[in-house]
Amino acid sequence: MTTPATLAELRDFDTPLIANTIGYISPVLPHEYYLSGEIQSVTAPLGPTVGIAYTIEIDSSTPGGKAETELYWQLLDLMRASTLPSVLVAKAVGSRPEHECMIGDGMAKTLSSVGCIGLVSDGRVRDVPGLISTNFAAYCRGTIAHHAPMRVRAIQRPVEIGGVMISPGEVIHADHNGVIRVPAECLDDLAVAAVKNRAFEHEAHMFLRRVDKTPAEKRAHVNELVSKYGFNDCVSARRP
Repeated sequence: MTTPATLAELRDFDTPLIANTIGYISPVLPHEYYLSGEIQSVTAPLGPTVGIAYTIEIDSSTPGGKAETELYWQLLDLMRASTLPSVLVAKAVGSRPEHECMIGDGMAKTLSSVGCIGLVSDGRVRDVPGLISTNFAAYCRGTIAHHAPMRVRAIQRPVEIGGVMISPGEVIHADHNGVIRVPAECLDDLAVAAVKNRAFEHEAHMFLRRVDKTPAEKRAHVNELVSKYGFNDCVSARRP
């Protein structure tokens, strides 16, 4: 069961370390949980961001018509009823993808008031200084100045962002390096394993930087450390 304490523990680690650790303790392949590089942090000082995905599909680029936001307000009610920090996962579905603007600082303040700590989207955002001052993180395709009338098409159904399917209720972990979704089956063990992985990487990197050791010696030593830290069964097909 996901708890506030579980999510808080994961905030102590950067996203690459969490991604590596998932590879050691979960059978889920990497391409199923790390988002593409087009999804970048525009609020880098605020990470890591760890929360529960609430999904939404927004058309903010199609010309003409009127705003349709009733589903957005329903989603806010769902977030407000939760005791866990939430992340808005917003799929851009308008007719002009390069003109999509998912949120600005006004929406960020509203979202923050109901426990939402950030956005992950294949659209864009605006008012970045306002997002940062609101302590609202954004991971997206960049910035843009404006938008067409906002039309919310759907909420709380799986969406594809950055080449990865994200379902409502999944845990999102993000920082200035990028965004991942945490496979549910490894969530309970992830923080403990990440502590071990951090120690493993520290010890391995100290050896790898040495100029008095051959590549063969370095490879052998890393394999010894894999055994020492208990990652044998997970990494045989993933490390050189």
